[in-house]
Order: sequence, then C-alpha cells, then structure tokens
Amino acid sequence: MKIEHMALNVPDPLNMARWYVEHLGLTVKRRGVESPWVHFLADDSGTVMLELYGNPDAAALSFPEVQPPALHLAFVSTDPVGDVRRLTAAGATIVADVHQLGEDTFAMLRDPWGLPLQLVSRGRAMIGVE
Repeated sequence: MKIEHMALNVPDPLNMARWYVEHLGLTVKRRGVESPWVHFLADDSGTVMLELYGNPDAAALSFPEVQPPALHLAFVSTDPVGDVRRLTAAGATIVADVHQLGEDTFAMLRDPWGLPLQLVSRGRAMIGVE
C-alpha cells in the first residue's frame, strides 16, 4: 500500500491552500470551488498529497493547541535557516529554531493557522532522494 493523501479539516482552506502553494511549493492537483472548498495539494515528488477542506459540520482539531510531538507535517529542507527566515516572514511562527539532532537538522514552526510544520534536513536520506 502507498499513502495517497492525508486530509485535514481546517478553518480557512482557501487561504491555507494558497499559503502552502506559495510558500511550501505544493501544487494544486484538484480543488473545489464551493463549500467545503476541497484542495488536494501535491508535494514536489508528485507522489504524496495533502487534502485541505473546511467542513463546519465535521470535527476539526484546534491546531494552536496541538503539541508538535502529537502531530506535525514534516517537509524536507535543503536550507533550514533560510527556510525558517522565509516562512516566518510569511506568517509562520517558530516553536523550536534550527537545531541539530545527530546528523539531522530540524526546525519546528507553526503555519499561520497553528498547524505544526517540521523542517528537516537529513544527514542521510531515509526515503527517496533529498
């Protein structure tokens, strides 16, 4: 089995999808033009997607209250310092600034809606090519 996507019910799917495309390089593969404003966003490998939608009748997580060890979305970064600077200028906030753990470099941010985002630069790729 292969993961196709992970879905998140979010408060502002239109602006959140736009931010992810503009600042994280995701690509819109499919989007809805009416409620619940479904957006399927693919990473640059084109093999994994994130689904963002806004269904007010469905349960939703309060992302600002979610602790990053419980849930976070991790992105490969070739320049964690530069990406932290760029993303915070775009509205993200720092949870844990750039730091080293073994041969890997990490940073933990929150997007403008509070979803924890991890930036990771692996010393040795775990899957695919970084």
